[in-house]
Amino acid sequence: MIRPFVTALGFVALLTGSTMAAPFCDGAFESGIVEFGFSIGGKMSAEDRDNFDLMHLRQRGVDATRVERWNGCIRAFVRKPGGGEEMQFFEPGTYRPVY
Repeated sequence: MIRPFVTALGFVALLTGSTMAAPFCDGAFESGIVEFGFSIGGKMSAEDRDNFDLMHLRQRGVDATRVERWNGCIRAFVRKPGGGEEMQFFEPGTYRPVY
């Protein structure tokens, strides 16, 4: 009786642990943002948006080589001081790091 329960509990813990590993940006950091229905120009393409995000991250001192939107976050490939690159995640709009 106990053995199937422990097996099921372990399986649920395994599934839950893997889903919590990936960062997910849901806009929790965006407080007090007001948007109006007025815009100038057309919609930004994905490439334009990535270049815009790259520019903002570099202005904030992040040595990113390329960025893309992933899982609601900005995924940036950042140069490490000793060489190589690592992935870092940032909140869109605020450009705060997501841990």
